[in-house]
Amino acid sequence: MKHVIFLFFLSVIWNLSSQTKTTFVYSVKRSDTLKLDVYTPRRIKKSEKLPALLWMHGGGFFEGKRNDRNNVKLCKYASRNDYIGISISYRLLRKGTQSKFGCNCSKQEKLETFKQAVIDFLDAADFIVKNANALHIDAQYIIAGGSSAGAEGSLNAVYLREYFVDSLEKYNDVKFAGVFSAAGAVVNADYIKKTNAVPSVLFHGTNDQLVPFGSAPHHYCKPESPGYLMLDGSEVIAKKLEDLETSYYFNMVKEAGHEISAVPFMDLKKVFHFFERTILNDEIIQTKIIKTKSP
Repeated sequence: MKHVIFLFFLSVIWNLSSQTKTTFVYSVKRSDTLKLDVYTPRRIKKSEKLPALLWMHGGGFFEGKRNDRNNVKLCKYASRNDYIGISISYRLLRKGTQSKFGCNCSKQEKLETFKQAVIDFLDAADFIVKNANALHIDAQYIIAGGSSAGAEGSLNAVYLREYFVDSLEKYNDVKFAGVFSAAGAVVNADYIKKTNAVPSVLFHGTNDQLVPFGSAPHHYCKPESPGYLMLDGSEVIAKKLEDLETSYYFNMVKEAGHEISAVPFMDLKKVFHFFERTILNDEIIQTKIIKTKSP
């Protein structure tokens, strides 16, 4: 009996450490050395290539870390389910500023912050595409994802590349197969077109006071404030994808706020199953889940 228990604990330990983590520098920009952590299944075959989840953490562009507990947990989950999980750092341009990313941060500063976040995300994607063979990544199946500020950065990188990036040819080889957003928004959903629409997972609370659920000012700033900037949230993005007959999984939580930006661990099985069906199997699925915040 003791041997059975011992073998059981060995099995548990193996499952908990069934991936390897490797850290790379993907870009150096002035004083910022930008890194990414790659979580690979330990037993991957030498010639095997897997889809990848490229994840951008939240934190209002002034805080947060790529190796926070939940980001690590998400990437490990991905690697246990036949993905390469990748969590990136990026420039926190609002760190140390008095206005952070609120209503006293000017519209111009916000747009510049979004732009540089998009560039950092695309640079990370370009790095993994260029090193796809060594990283066991199928470059045709990269899912962009993020939470809160990271969701804004990754969504804008997927859908507004031409809006934010001057030298588009640099990223000719970077293509995204899908997007996974937890409380994100884009600057203008009109940039979502048939040519760039991809299967999208969208989680959002209807009462989010930071990142709008529909079309509304960022942080609900008043028109006379410096930081007044209209954004299109998950509701608008989902409607756009519906009109374009593109797959989406829209999980809206009535009466919930920005807490929905947390990684939806309870729903990850459904999320990855959605990507399997829509990206790997090329099915068209449009699903809207409506929940109400628990008291």
